Amino acid sequence: MTGFHIAELNVARLKHAIFDPRISDFVNNLNRVNAVAERSPGFVWRKKDETGSSISMSPDNDPMIIPNLSVWEDVLSLENFVFKTVHKRFYERRAEWFGLLGKMHFVMWPVPVGHEPSLEEAWQKLDQLNTQGSTEQAFDWSYIQQAQLWRTGQCGVRAV
Repeated sequence: MTGFHIAELNVARLKHAIFDPRISDFVNNLNRVNAVAERSPGFVWRKKDETGSSISMSPDNDPMIIPNLSVWEDVLSLENFVFKTVHKRFYERRAEWFGLLGKMHFVMWPVPVGHEPSLEEAWQKLDQLNTQGSTEQAFDWSYIQQAQLWRTGQCGVRAV
């Protein structure tokens, strides 16, 4: 789509408090993984606070929910980052750190070039996906025919 990028929201529910040693591998590598994302081809922007993190941006100040909101030039750039970089190693360990949410936790949607979506907008898109299924306005990996890496990465519609 000319004139559009792809925004994504990925939400995780921690099994343990953020400073619990059982999730220290995750916490200690957040900056590393985020730095890889920011250097990846197709990366445009990510939501972060003054510390460079999004951990403190949970809805309703729930410290167990971690949102990750970013914008990419296209879906394939995002898919390559998720499944062809160090991110994949941490993604494969997600069951150690995160519990089930009971519904979709990941959504993508088109945004005009230059637009930095708010968390409110992102939550609305996730709700739209959960209530209406994949549409042009809010979708998951399966909606994009060209995206194939997610299939072998076990990233289907199950909530994590």
